[in-house]
Amino acid sequence: MTATTSLPRGIRVFFRDITQGFFQITHNSFALLGLAVVFALLTLSARPEIRLAGETQLIEWLQEHQASMQGFVAEQDAVDRATATDPKSLPKEQAKVAYWLSRKYSVAPEPLSALVAEAYEAGSRAKLDPTLILAIMAVESGFNPFAQSNVGAQGLMQVMTKVHSDKYQNFGGELAAFDPVSNLRVGVKVLQDCIARAGSLQGGLKAYVGAANLDDDGGYSNKVMAEYSRLQQVAAGRLVPVNSASAMANSTSVPGTNPSSGGSADTLKAGPI
Repeated sequence: MTATTSLPRGIRVFFRDITQGFFQITHNSFALLGLAVVFALLTLSARPEIRLAGETQLIEWLQEHQASMQGFVAEQDAVDRATATDPKSLPKEQAKVAYWLSRKYSVAPEPLSALVAEAYEAGSRAKLDPTLILAIMAVESGFNPFAQSNVGAQGLMQVMTKVHSDKYQNFGGELAAFDPVSNLRVGVKVLQDCIARAGSLQGGLKAYVGAANLDDDGGYSNKVMAEYSRLQQVAAGRLVPVNSASAMANSTSVPGTNPSSGGSADTLKAGPI
């Protein structure tokens, strides 16, 4: 065999050995990868907390990536935090009240519908007319869940948070004063107690506004009763013009109150409420 014939054969042997070695390495690598996957699956099935942590990290990474692409953080369950209900899903009477209040106080009907529905439920539990609860809400805050008076009355029902902090503990603490539903429920409880102590609705309203020991509540109870009467008519299906109702409400406004906001007099809200 000459050198010229043995050289090509040597080259072929060389490439054959390289090819076989590469195949073996690749084959072993895939085998190791497969074993690693099987081991990871067994670990995840045996340790669900590890799987949960991994899923959480993956979701966080995806959310961060989406936020960087869109410019904001998306939350699919954010709607669950909204105090809102489709007014079309309400009973006819409640829907009428919600739409009327929406027009009068320039508040979207969806959140008002949620408040109306809650007022009817809370009123049923407390044996109070729900339209009375809504009338107080209208006069006190004009349906602003973040309203605050100069003396510390807060939220829809303008409850004195510091005075009734014990009641808010059932809802997680004093900051629940700014949760519309929690504030409504606490306010209804306070109103119920005031009426029970006073022995009458008028007396209860005086106590609610902090004028129980005063001769005059500054027209507060009259304003609430006027709005209460209008809401009763609306609930009964009668036509109550919104504009005339606003004018009537303004004519009976409490001194020191901005009629357009519906807030009660700060100077009076210094009693037990």
